[in-house]
Amino acid sequence: MAKFLKLIKNEKGATAIEYGLIAALIAVAAIGAMTSIGSSLTNTFSNVSSSLDS
Repeated sequence: MAKFLKLIKNEKGATAIEYGLIAALIAVAAIGAMTSIGSSLTNTFSNVSSSLDS
């Protein structure tokens, strides 16, 4: 029983979970930004390519 109570009082696991959630949120934001930048870059390179072909 004492080990179980000690485990409940241990907050290291909660901190690790919080850091994991923060990392996941940053990853989602980065993926969204890169997706938007990627489509913008695709349009830019398409315009440059069509200008070079003319």
